[in-house]
Amino acid sequence: MNGFSPDGYIVDQDYFGDYEYRTIPASHNGCGWIAAFNIRHYLGHEADFKEVMREMDEMHTLHIPGPTTMPVMRAYLKKYIPEMKEHEGREAALAVACGSRAGILRYSEAEVPHFISFIRAGEVFRFFNVNDGLEDFVSSMEMFFASHVKPPKYVSVFTLA
Repeated sequence: MNGFSPDGYIVDQDYFGDYEYRTIPASHNGCGWIAAFNIRHYLGHEADFKEVMREMDEMHTLHIPGPTTMPVMRAYLKKYIPEMKEHEGREAALAVACGSRAGILRYSEAEVPHFISFIRAGEVFRFFNVNDGLEDFVSSMEMFFASHVKPPKYVSVFTLA
């Protein structure tokens, strides 16, 4: 495996340690640009992962180690996927995500802020780059929230209706 699924989604950021994002290996903090790449891939955009990573890196005003910030994620999505809408709060995020066809979820995974992408797969969803062992899997949105999106942590979701 090289970090990609057979159908072209990035499913495991651990394979991107040779690339730098925000001054450190992207294997440590690449979840934001990976989630954005995956949604663009889902939409059929001709997006190269290195270009997505570079552009999002350059959008940060401070070039210091860190994750993708919410202002950068918002600006990037507004530029490339303006139809994506943001919803905040656990209950609102869950309700909107359940009715969406795809999206990006911002929550804490193992106490670390994390972005993941998801796409509808019939009555359930396919989730990418969640954590080790859950790189590419299918679940209901309700089950995903119950096992990964624990209150009272901050939750935000960007969705495609």
